[in-house]
Amino acid sequence: MRRISRITVAGAATASLALALSACGGTSTSSSSSESKGDKGLAIAYDVGGKGDQSFNDAAYAGLEKAKKEFGYETADVEPTDGETDADKEQRLVSLAKQGYNPVIGVGYAYASAVKGAAEKFPDTTFGIVDDATIEAKNVADLVFSEEQASYLAGVAAAKTTKTDVVGFVGGVNIPLIHKFRAGFEQGVKDTDPKVKVISQFLTQTAEEGGFSSPDKGKSAAEGQIEKKADVVYAAAGLSGQGVIEAAAANKVWAIGVDSDQYKQEALAKYKDSILTSAMKDVAKAVYNLAKSVEDGTPTTGIVKGDLKTGEVSLSNSNPKFADDAELQEAIETAKEKIISGEIKVKSS
Repeated sequence: MRRISRITVAGAATASLALALSACGGTSTSSSSSESKGDKGLAIAYDVGGKGDQSFNDAAYAGLEKAKKEFGYETADVEPTDGETDADKEQRLVSLAKQGYNPVIGVGYAYASAVKGAAEKFPDTTFGIVDDATIEAKNVADLVFSEEQASYLAGVAAAKTTKTDVVGFVGGVNIPLIHKFRAGFEQGVKDTDPKVKVISQFLTQTAEEGGFSSPDKGKSAAEGQIEKKADVVYAAAGLSGQGVIEAAAANKVWAIGVDSDQYKQEALAKYKDSILTSAMKDVAKAVYNLAKSVEDGTPTTGIVKGDLKTGEVSLSNSNPKFADDAELQEAIETAKEKIISGEIKVKSS
């Protein structure tokens, strides 16, 4: 362990941290240690949409909260800013590393350049990046997932649930990462019932256009698909997915959530009866595990991939109407076993 003793104190983050980060996004910190700045723990920098997206970023925050509770150290979580550049992102990570936080994690593929640059400047700090596998460095962990596998199961669920033989997919941004969600979903639908039509749509071409942060765009897209008879709509769109869920609830059709178990999200409670399931990836576990590896003195680096076999991608069973449907559950379990065994090879594009 890198920490032998801790004196717990109450208090907020130091003023120096707030000043250091004020120019590169809002920050929230928690201190329960009186040790030096070199003894600080996990820090995360959020992707587009920030904390409160009920999805991707909130899952990362859950991992941070678990680490803070278990290890009793100071943590930090920092919001993105509108129109920020790669240089801004790198400065945010550099500020955190300079403060003594370790590990420092960029939540989202958009941090690739920033993580690479910051890691070069602070070789003794462990960095992580979620959803990017392009950084090869001795002090960087690439935390990635087989989203296409969970999406395949979502496709099975959609095909078995639809009454109109039309289902929809709403992707936040037209990028390779979201192509994985679409490819898996479409394959799962078609393998289950070839006569079911899939309507697929991306909200924007770039993240800067708001594809991951605009519930109104998600709502409009879902409404368009519902008008075309889609009665199950799967969204892989971050905060924009809230609009998809709202539209599904208003039109009494099913939504499939993403990343987190959206049936359980407080902000979506009034829509939960319309959330069939969620295609989850355990970002919280990945974030926590990296923090634990640093705490244990054996930092994880390189590509760390979660899939159905490891249990880090899955479908949620929180909605009783979904969980109690024996025929549906059997179809999903059969597909899951075939994916794990390699009998079904899920496409990622």
